[in-house]
Amino acid sequence: MATLEREDDKTPVADDTREDRKAERDDEDQSGQPQKKKRVRLIVFAVLILAAIAAIPIYNYYTSRESTDDAQINGHIVPISPRISGTVIAVLVNDNQYVTAGTELVRLDPADYKVALDKAQADLADAEAQTIAAESNVPITSINTLSQIKTSSAAVIEARAGVTSAQQQVNAANARLASAKAKVAEAQANSEKAQKDLVRYKTLVDKDEISKQQYDSAVAASQSMAAQVDTAQAGVTEAQHNVDVAQAMLGQARARLNSAQVDQRQSQQSAPKQQAAIEARYKAAQAAVQQKQTAIEQAKLNLGYTVLRAPVSGLVSKKNAEPGMIIAPGQQLMAIVPLDDIWVTANFKETQLNRMRVGQQVEIDVDAYGGRSYRGHVDSIAAASGAKFSLLPPENATGNYVKVVQRVPVKIVLDPGQNQDHILRPGMSVVPTVLLNSK
Repeated sequence: MATLEREDDKTPVADDTREDRKAERDDEDQSGQPQKKKRVRLIVFAVLILAAIAAIPIYNYYTSRESTDDAQINGHIVPISPRISGTVIAVLVNDNQYVTAGTELVRLDPADYKVALDKAQADLADAEAQTIAAESNVPITSINTLSQIKTSSAAVIEARAGVTSAQQQVNAANARLASAKAKVAEAQANSEKAQKDLVRYKTLVDKDEISKQQYDSAVAASQSMAAQVDTAQAGVTEAQHNVDVAQAMLGQARARLNSAQVDQRQSQQSAPKQQAAIEARYKAAQAAVQQKQTAIEQAKLNLGYTVLRAPVSGLVSKKNAEPGMIIAPGQQLMAIVPLDDIWVTANFKETQLNRMRVGQQVEIDVDAYGGRSYRGHVDSIAAASGAKFSLLPPENATGNYVKVVQRVPVKIVLDPGQNQDHILRPGMSVVPTVLLNSK
């Protein structure tokens, strides 16, 4: 019982102690609560300051870059097509084979083109022979035409001299005719006088006033004068005939002069034309030679086109040429992709172009190689959005306009030495990031 009492006595003592301690703690909590809140505020403020400080470089980092995943590697794809028709006799490359510029790719059957070259060379030889002949005719024609002109001129001069001589003969014949006519008149006058004297002598001889001998002399003189009249008239007739002959000769001389003058005019007019015609034939022959030479050059080119060579170095792709194929000009047989000249086409949103400039540095991550990074720079920005170059550009004039953020292609070129291993291929997806503050 005594023990129980002591325990009971102890219990109230313990309870009082706990209550006192609790009161003390409450007092302490009430006194330390403002300090704790103050410390929390300081910590939160410090965290906010640190977050703001940390956000500044993050903000600067993201605001100084523009990136897009709508981008791919582009490059030239050089088609290999024949310039002539023919039959494929050999294909010397395979798909994905690397070839250097000038490598033989395909051979066509050259037989037809060799025949065409031989024919063109024969045509050239014929044209050259004709040219030589035409050239030799030029001086010959020139000499002949000059000779014709000189001959016709000499004929005119000779004809004029003949006309002058015939005119002189006509004048002389007219003079002789006039003289013969004068002699006729004189002879007639003398004959009339002799007839009158004979009549007088007849009367006198009948009266025996003169002798018979005198009368006979008068008769003889009368007959002689009559004969002189006949002779003079014959002279007139001859002189008239000579005049007629001289006039006929004058007419012939004038006709020859007219003919010579016509020949002279014709030769003077036709000679230059003949010379021009011969020279034109010579020039035509020269032109034919040039034409045949051009045909030979074309035949040589066609013969050379029977071997298709690589215009650039690169990988062979899309090969569809096989021996025995009959191909036509322009038919694509394969393509060559040069790996030294590739670039990135990135389709940035139009809202990303505000600070983008040519020459800014670009980081390029390639999906195919685990995000391998390459360096490049902005080469150019397209002149229009991709939608404008599409097959069916959007037409917003109907009133059903919905604003859509457009994308503008940006060409990005790799820096020198970035693609030395030539593992980038056109069509690969990349993620370019433009450093806007790099220029």
